Formats: sequence, structure tokens, C-alpha cells
Amino acid sequence: MSLLAFALLQAASAQPAAATPIGVPAGYRLVWSDEFEGRGLPNRAKWSYDTAFNKRGWHNEEKQYYSGARAKNARVRGGRLIIEAHKERLDPKRFADWGGQDYTSSRLVTRGKASWSYGYFETRAKLPCERGSWPAIWTLADRQNMKWPDDGEIDIMEHVGHNPNVVHQTIHTKAFNHIQKTQKEAIAKVPGACERFHLYQLHWTPERIRMGIDGRTVFNYDKPSGRPEEWPFDGPQYLLLNIAVGGMWGGMKGIDDKSLPWRMEVDYVRVYQAAK
Repeated sequence: MSLLAFALLQAASAQPAAATPIGVPAGYRLVWSDEFEGRGLPNRAKWSYDTAFNKRGWHNEEKQYYSGARAKNARVRGGRLIIEAHKERLDPKRFADWGGQDYTSSRLVTRGKASWSYGYFETRAKLPCERGSWPAIWTLADRQNMKWPDDGEIDIMEHVGHNPNVVHQTIHTKAFNHIQKTQKEAIAKVPGACERFHLYQLHWTPERIRMGIDGRTVFNYDKPSGRPEEWPFDGPQYLLLNIAVGGMWGGMKGIDDKSLPWRMEVDYVRVYQAAK
């Protein structure tokens, strides 16, 4: 626990979080997990690939092409999920949705496979720290015609390579989001985030969202009202794991092409909910 310096910054008036423990709550049971056993592509019963914006380009001015089932970008090996970004141009005859990008990566989602309303989420991961990398572990609303940010986003872990070993935990809503610079956010120094595995944790209830790292709370957001503009978090959300390349935030200081490929390794993802 001593490796983590908590509460480096509380942005946009996120409620300061005491360095209190966070972990699997009493009375919760495991309802979904991936321990990444075996070898090959990610388990297709649990994960799919988000490739929707490859042709027209991804949000936030990101530079990557997100591949489908392609082991070069996402594979299971040695008990871990490996998401890997590469500098390469693709053959449009083989990749019809390629939009001319110079980089490839993967964006794995549980959408259409699993989603949850409330629970405790824990991911053990090691991050890339190279300049231009932007790995994330996060959730989005699982609903048809999802509207961002109105329907809510929970960022359990975001990291940008130009500021290594600093992790952001954030929520976005219609009232609180980065477009308006009103997002609710906490930032923590995580020494060794790119050399060692760390726990990234979310405890989401009808009254509160808490997030932590390595068993200590970093972020706390109490439901402020019944207004969906401030709390759209009463419906199911699905998980996403990805490495973006560049973009308005990740690429603020450019992309170090010589440092690619970049790798995020995930030891496990587990979801617990209160026993009924």
C-alpha cells in the first residue's frame, strides 16, 4: 500500500476521499470474471470488439485503428490479457473499415455479453507509460442509442504516457464532463504503474460511487440529487478495456513512434454484486 501516494489532486470539486480501505464488500458474491486462462484470442463469450468509428475516425482526435479479432492487438497468453498498440498501416483489401490510420490497437467491450447495475469491480493491470499512449479501464451505459455524456461514464483507470505513473479516476455526466471542464475527478500518483501490476477498483451503489487503487479509496462521489444530469448511474453499464493512441489528451506532447509497440497487461477482471 505504501507505493501509492493518494489524493494528489481532487479536480472539479470531487468529494475528497479519505485514504480508507476499499475491497470486496461483505455480503457480495462473484457474478462475472475473466482470469484469462488458456492461449489465443480473448474469450468471445465474454468480450467483443468496438470497431464502429474506424472508417470515420475515433473520438478525441485519437489516431488508432481498433482491430477486430486479431491476436497482434489482443491476445491471452501466460494467464494474462495483452492489449498491444502497433505503428503500422493496413491493407484496405484485407481491412475494409481501415480509415488510413498509422496505428492499430484494440478496444475490448462486454457490451452485448454482460452489463451490470451496481457492484464492485476489480481489475489487476500493468500499464504502458510511453509518450502518446492512453490506456483505460472504464464503463459506459448499456442502452440503445446511448448518448454521451448524458447516460454516464465511469473511468476506473486512465493514464497518459506523457505524465507517467499518474492515474485518473473520473465520472462524466451531462452536468459534469470534460467538455465543460466540470468532470468529477481524482488523481493519484502510482509509482511503478508501468512496471508492476496494481489493483483498480470501483464500488458503485445506488447512493455512491467510490474508486480506489491497491485497496485504498481515491475517489468518492455521493449521489447529489435525483437529477439525471448529475446522476445517470441507475442503469446497467458495460466494461471497456483499451489503449488509445494520441488524441487531444494522450497526444498533447506528441507520440513517440520509436517506443511502439505498447502493451497493457491485465491479470484479471472481476465483478461482484450483493447477494440476493
